[in-house]
Amino acid sequence: MHVLFVIDPLPSLKAYKDSSVAMMRALSSRGHALSVVLQGDLYVDEGVVKAASTAVELIEGADLHGHEWWRERGSRTDTVLTAFDAVIMRKDPPFDMEYVYSTHLLERAEAQGARVFNSGAAIRNHPEKLAITEFAQFTAPTLVSRDMKRLRAFHDLHGDVIVKPLDGMGGTGIFRLQKTEPNLGAILETLTDNGARTIMAQRYIPEIVNGDKRILIIGGQPVPYALARIPLAGETRGNLAAGGRGVARKLSERDLEIANAIGPRLAQRGLLLIGLDVIGDYVTEINVTSPTCFVEITEQTDFNVAEFFAVALEKAVGA
Repeated sequence: MHVLFVIDPLPSLKAYKDSSVAMMRALSSRGHALSVVLQGDLYVDEGVVKAASTAVELIEGADLHGHEWWRERGSRTDTVLTAFDAVIMRKDPPFDMEYVYSTHLLERAEAQGARVFNSGAAIRNHPEKLAITEFAQFTAPTLVSRDMKRLRAFHDLHGDVIVKPLDGMGGTGIFRLQKTEPNLGAILETLTDNGARTIMAQRYIPEIVNGDKRILIIGGQPVPYALARIPLAGETRGNLAAGGRGVARKLSERDLEIANAIGPRLAQRGLLLIGLDVIGDYVTEINVTSPTCFVEITEQTDFNVAEFFAVALEKAVGA
């Protein structure tokens, strides 16, 4: 296969722990060719979706803590997306309007015959926080609103809640509002921009002290281990970007129940790779843009996540 990655600039990646790099290494080791393109290099010319892409090869034995783990193979080439066997959308958030435009371009490329994972329409139609509302049987009590009275009533009912913006990432903008929170009004006003922006409120799940589990699902099948991201002492958020510590753990029966209910359904919609965030017995987010934790799980267990992904991709394109 010749696989195109829509990705952030390679020099900016921390290759030793980056899941996209792990994917590239697994694909390369299986004999597949790689090219990369930045989001801004996607374009439409007379109705045809193309990319100014660069072929790359990975340097065997390179120090992944450095920047010389890859090299270009020739100059940038304008290529139709249908010329690639697979296109992997791995541009990190923010999910801004430029990202939305990219999903439209990818969706158009799919209509022309390109194989895109995750598909543009599926990414766009499954916002990572709102997507859980389809699976309310697996969520803690959740409210999505920008109405201040409704949000206050939810807080009064549950006494201890988490509030967060719908477009945040890495734990940014997340607040825990306990029963006697003195800044309740100010926090809600700030997050909702005085009622102009919709946010999410969820009943606080005390099991967060045991970790916010990232469950990876590839081709509808769950990886048998999750990465429990354990918060720092005194911290509410388990996100690695917020200082959380990642510990790989075998999936529990409840984890498997959730993954087996959600994974196959979303796989049918063009989501080859998803990352469920599960706290205790409840799913709190469904990540579809660029789920991570490949390297951490692989290093701590006997399961090679990137290899599992590569095999699933080959199956998806019939390689």
